[in-house]
Amino acid sequence: MGRAFEFRKARKMKRWSAMAKTFTRIGKDIVMAVKEGGPNPETNSRLRAVMQNAKAANMPKDNVERAIKKATDKDTANYKEALFEGYAAHGIAILIETASDNNNRTVANIRSYFNKCNGTLGTSGSVEFMFDHTCNFRIASEGIDPEELELEMIDFGAEEVFADEDGIMIYAPFESFGAIQKELENRNIEILSSGFDRIPQVTKELTADQVADVEKLLEKIEEDDDVQNVYHTMQEIES
Repeated sequence: MGRAFEFRKARKMKRWSAMAKTFTRIGKDIVMAVKEGGPNPETNSRLRAVMQNAKAANMPKDNVERAIKKATDKDTANYKEALFEGYAAHGIAILIETASDNNNRTVANIRSYFNKCNGTLGTSGSVEFMFDHTCNFRIASEGIDPEELELEMIDFGAEEVFADEDGIMIYAPFESFGAIQKELENRNIEILSSGFDRIPQVTKELTADQVADVEKLLEKIEEDDDVQNVYHTMQEIES
């Protein structure tokens, strides 16, 4: 299996287990999708994708509909996406995706987390190049041969296709998201969820004590309400 498979396997053991945090993230995604392309999922592919993710996360339908309605209100502030880059202790690169209605607050908070945990907040571009920006799709596996699908989806940008207990995963470069989403829909293949990842090109193995140092910073960052995703170059240890 390739890097996407190993990355997903390790990530599944780790973060975003708290349901409330997951719903908050999806709620923000809904607002951004509606502000960008309107409240109709049939004509808004980004909203369609977010609604699939909400269903996969068992987010109540009422919550989704409420979030869409709220997003159409002109008084509802839009969230601006921003990327933060830096280093934790022991030379571990960290990439943070945020969605915030107050960038000054977000910057101040992220900087304080790095300062308190012996890290350094970097400048734009300082660590982003160490990660491959990818998109992914999870589809139902019934009646589909992963190897056959991989050959068919290569023309649309797919780089890695594999089956796991949750279905069939498709990984591709970030830029291929629209083409793959459209092709899967054209084939009437059910998309269970989709999203984006930043897969580290190289990871670094640390001792248990060093891992604990880095985890302190990661936990502070991930608890922040403005943070959507966190990626790092520390080698994941399966539990």
